[in-house]
Amino acid sequence: MGVKSIEKIIEERQKTQPINTSELQLEEKVVEIRRTTRVVEGGRRFSFSTLAVVGDRNGHVGFGHGKANEVPPSIAKAIADAKKHLIKVPLIEGTIPHDVIGEYESAVVLLKPARRGTGVVAGGPVRPVLELLGVTDILTKIISRTTNPNNIVRAVFDALLKVRSPEDVAKIRGVDEEKIRKNYKIYASSPIVK
Repeated sequence: MGVKSIEKIIEERQKTQPINTSELQLEEKVVEIRRTTRVVEGGRRFSFSTLAVVGDRNGHVGFGHGKANEVPPSIAKAIADAKKHLIKVPLIEGTIPHDVIGEYESAVVLLKPARRGTGVVAGGPVRPVLELLGVTDILTKIISRTTNPNNIVRAVFDALLKVRSPEDVAKIRGVDEEKIRKNYKIYASSPIVK
């Protein structure tokens, strides 16, 4: 049993639901830059690997990885790779429609919808992904012990790929779409009770 590749899953989805990146106003954020050292006969050689996230704050987000001998080229490669791996996520009133758990290798991330005014309750590499997605209210928890940003970001994307829109849920259940959308909106827009 092999490890699932989030990049391949995103590429398969883009074949059925293509996203035109030229129409989107994408923002970029660097999640992590790692320096690796290789010792050779002449001394040490450094190389850099970068993990970056891009998004339009309106339901589109992507991540990418880049490697180079200098920092600026590795960032540029990561951003170019992130633009190739964009996904569209259905949002309702600034939050996701339902609870979802994402897994990638040893990383496990829980995403829960939150009422308006809660804010983005997320830490580490989860926060930039959700902010660039356009989520304003959400509750998250990294359940696993791993702190590897590469695996955590991929686990978040695994969770986001599982999010279903009210239209999809209505088709599966054979229920009126407005009824499902109304239930989601009641939860998302009701005030926080203190």
